[in-house]
Parts: sequence; structure tokens; C-alpha cells
Amino acid sequence: MRSASILLATLNARYIHASLGLRYLLANLGDLRSEAAIREYTIKRPALEIVEDLLISKPRVVGFGVYIWNVVETTRVIAMLKAVAPEVTVVLGGPEVSHETAEQEIVRLADYVISGPGEASFAQLCQQILAGAAPAERLIAGELHPLDQLVLPYGEYSDEDIAHRFIYVEASRGCPFKCEFCLSALDKTAKPFELARFLDEMAALYARGVRHFKFVDRTFNLNVNTGVRILEFFLARLDEKLFLHFEVIPDHLPAALKTLIARFSPGSLQFEVGVQTFNPEVQALISRKQDNAQTEANLRWLRQHSQAHLHVDLIIGLPGEDMESFGQGFDRLL
Repeated sequence: MRSASILLATLNARYIHASLGLRYLLANLGDLRSEAAIREYTIKRPALEIVEDLLISKPRVVGFGVYIWNVVETTRVIAMLKAVAPEVTVVLGGPEVSHETAEQEIVRLADYVISGPGEASFAQLCQQILAGAAPAERLIAGELHPLDQLVLPYGEYSDEDIAHRFIYVEASRGCPFKCEFCLSALDKTAKPFELARFLDEMAALYARGVRHFKFVDRTFNLNVNTGVRILEFFLARLDEKLFLHFEVIPDHLPAALKTLIARFSPGSLQFEVGVQTFNPEVQALISRKQDNAQTEANLRWLRQHSQAHLHVDLIIGLPGEDMESFGQGFDRLL
């Protein structure tokens, strides 16, 4: 294992997951790309083993991706890392440390926290640290660069990733909804990547053998024309191994999308459907707009006329409600 001045690390829930965020950071390091490497672990691996593995590379900077599923374990790793190698600069990023920093132990242990998008800000911070000009301010607001200025990360997936792990991709960032319970509601809107450029990257992944594509877009079918072009792209490459995962808006499924969805074979499509609730009062309380009649019609259509596997997200309704009262017969749909 070669030395690396910069390590990008995270603790995944399972080995089969691969961090898209770390690969974005790596791809956008510019001149420092050759001095950096990714280290991914699982939350089950002992903290001592992780620290020992990190220090083999003799890093000067270690950036950790922090999420709700790994914050406890990552805190242990950082506490041990700073105890045995205090000279290593620890940088945090990710949703779990982007919005609440004042009382978190993991923030106290780290040297820097980058909130929000980190591609440009992490690269700049690393340049400053390695040049001996580390900034005094510990909390850094991530700079939101236009998406067309980002280096896309898909070339950072290794052959081992492609052979053994989920490959995460995104055609857009952000979410147009403002649900009160969701961190995605803090996004101003959903913004697309340039589609031709994105599809070129998907073609390259496909040529390398990728057949499982997990889209992390919050609202894949927000733009119908984009959804149509992506589905057409994969239909042209449909084989017995292809698997696509999308998050979809339940009340926005026009005929152009239905026509294409119906052409996919069993086992090739999985839709995560964000219904949340059918209760208008709950919808108002959580600031979620939804056409309930259209949602029900689309769910029935998907069930009866497509081979897609459906995973439907529901939240708890009003106190005392049962599934029938706030689901409007949802149990009969699926």
C-alpha cells in the first residue's frame, strides 16, 4: 500500500456499498489527485484496525465522510487517530456534520468541518494544509460550484468496485420538495448534470462491465424528457443482468415514461416511491404537496402493467390513525 498525503475515508454499512461522495472529492482534487487515495471500511471493523490501516499510508490529511449510520463508529476512529497521531489533520464532511456542529463530539475531535458540497472546498483546504498555510477557521461552508465545473467521479470506480459492489450514479442533485422531516429539503432545488456528458459516463461504466446502476437522484422523474432519454439509453443496452434503481415522484408518471417502463423485463427496474402519506392534513404538516388520486392511479398502473419492483416510503400518520384511514386503501394497491 503506497503512501498518500491525503486519505479519503468512510465507514460504510456494508462492504457492498461504495461511497460516491469520496469519489467526487478524489476526482476534483486537481493537482493533488496523485497524492490522494480512498480508504473504505465497514462499521463492523474495529477502530484500532482502521487507525492502523490509515497510518500505514503516512497521511498528512484524512477526510472522513460522516453519515447517520456511521457517526458513532467514526467518532471512535477519530478519537483513537488523534490520540496516537495528533499531527494528522482530520477533516469532516457529509450530512451528519453539515447542519449541527455545536454539540457533536466528533466535531470537537476534528480539526476542520466542511458543511454542504465539498468538492471545491476540500481541495482548497488540502492545498492550504500541505503548503503550511492551514486556515484558522475550523468550520468551512462548502462552495457550491456549477455542476458543469465538476469532474465526474465515475472513472474512480475500480475494477474491484465494478466486480463486487453497488455502483452509485446521479443525473441530478438536490430536491424540489420541502418536507419538514428531510435534510434534502434544505436544497434550494434540483439541478441536472449535462445529460450527454452524463450518458457518456454511463456508457463507459457499461463498457467496463457495470450492470447494476443505483441512481441517487431524489426525484428521477422530475424532468420527463431527461427520464425518457435515460430509460431509452438503458433499454438499448438491456440484457439479463441489467438492474436500475430509481427514486420516483409518485404523482408524475406521464405516458412517455409509462411506455418505456413497460418495456423493461422482470428484475431490471426497482422504484423507490416517496409517497410519505395520503392524508391531506399530514401532507400540510410536513409541507409535502401530492396529487393523491394521481398517485393511487400511478401505483395501480405500475403494479398491473409493469414488471418494476416497488418499494414505497410511508411515514406515520396522525396519532390514532390506522393504515386504512390515512392510506386510503393503500394496502390493497400493493
